[in-house]
Amino acid sequence: MLADATRVQLLWALIGGELSVNDLAECVGKPSPSVSQHLAKLRMARLVRTRREGTQVFYRLENDHVRQLVADAVYNAEHAAGGTPEHHRGVHELPGRGTA
Repeated sequence: MLADATRVQLLWALIGGELSVNDLAECVGKPSPSVSQHLAKLRMARLVRTRREGTQVFYRLENDHVRQLVADAVYNAEHAAGGTPEHHRGVHELPGRGTA
């Protein structure tokens, strides 16, 4: 699931809290139908869960273990890019969690 950049971006956006499909589409710069397909895969993998409010569907991370998995994957990718990763310089904040 984490091999796809769009899915990682969606999960990263959800670290800050619950978002609608339209909000997520805006975050990743992709059309809503495409984002919905990615979210369906993430839901089947039990990485996200949904809540329906009227006609809107809201997504959030399944649990804190997923939150940590996503953060570790992003931070590991920063290490692989070379140089000093942002999270070691103290300028990178995990949304909704303070400085990482």
